[in-house]
Amino acid sequence: MEIICIQFRDQKMRDLLDISPTLTEAAGAIVDDTFTRCFKSNPPEPWNWNVYLFPLWCCGVVVRYLVLFPIRVLVLTIGWIIFLSAFIPVHLLLKGHDKLRIKLEVLIIEPTTLNSMLLAYVNDLNVLKVNLSEYLRVYRCLVELICSFFVASWTGVVKYHGPRPSNRPKQVFVANHTSMIDFIVLEQMTAFAVIMQKHPGWVGLLQSTILESVGCIWFNRSEAKDREIVAKKLRDHVQGADNNPLLIFPEGTCVNNHYTVMFKKGAFELGCTVCPVAIKYNKIFVDAFWNSRKQSFTMHLLQLMTSWAVVCDVWYLEPQTLKPGETAIEFAERVRDIISVRAGLKKVPWDGYLKYSRPSPKHRERKQQSFAEYVLQRLEEK
Repeated sequence: MEIICIQFRDQKMRDLLDISPTLTEAAGAIVDDTFTRCFKSNPPEPWNWNVYLFPLWCCGVVVRYLVLFPIRVLVLTIGWIIFLSAFIPVHLLLKGHDKLRIKLEVLIIEPTTLNSMLLAYVNDLNVLKVNLSEYLRVYRCLVELICSFFVASWTGVVKYHGPRPSNRPKQVFVANHTSMIDFIVLEQMTAFAVIMQKHPGWVGLLQSTILESVGCIWFNRSEAKDREIVAKKLRDHVQGADNNPLLIFPEGTCVNNHYTVMFKKGAFELGCTVCPVAIKYNKIFVDAFWNSRKQSFTMHLLQLMTSWAVVCDVWYLEPQTLKPGETAIEFAERVRDIISVRAGLKKVPWDGYLKYSRPSPKHRERKQQSFAEYVLQRLEEK
């Protein structure tokens, strides 16, 4: 009798502590790990696997590295020479005019220092300020030019679908994000002002000099206070009629062009028209996905420049507005649906920022609470 009681008690304890549902859920998460798949590079299948194909593959390597790559470096070098020879004078001229304008504004505050000659000069300066829009137009053309040289250095084959973006107030363009070259591909057609993570090295130098001239906005992902500052800059930018069109990658990180992760709602809270842009890369020659955790952007560009070509399709889709009773999150999801369908991408319910951080303690606590409730339920049943 005692043995039966002990067996019954052990069986009851095993039933109580049965964690098979939790283990099943964990195993399922490992097997169907769509989060990791979003940020995984997919190398091309090797085709040089026999004695007939291997010589052809070797010839291709020689052509790509010893013929195409030097030509592309030369093309990019010529592009930078042309760009800098025009950009530096315009930049210095605008910088000098800006300093002079500030000095004159200080003098105007004190009427005793203002004379007729100064008034005449101020009038000339007002005429000059009107002409500043012409200089800004030159800036835009130069940025589009250097981006075109970058695309040419990859032998980029980019097909654009839909009407070219126009410069209108109170509108923002949003696109899925695969690599930093997304910005270059879009910028060669239209000088967008982009929202971008601040990068170190030569990329950061370009951001603080050249790209800043077209109104680009930078942020640091690790700084919480930057969110409020960037949000204010976004609202100010979309109100300006003369500002370049605003481009935002609401995923907040690079995804491998098979999936789309959750869109951040910031771009959809500005009270303006949202213009979706879908970007799809053809991986026949090279995978354009930039895995920033494994590869620097310099090495990423070298990979593109030593490939046969970068093939890409860009769709400018129908502008969308917030519907009555629709929240910003619902608006973001609706736009993500439109982009995903057009580019043939699979939607996943993940926050891309989890790529840079550990899971939230709240998420772990919810799982722990769920397991505790399951144990209590089993205990009540027994």
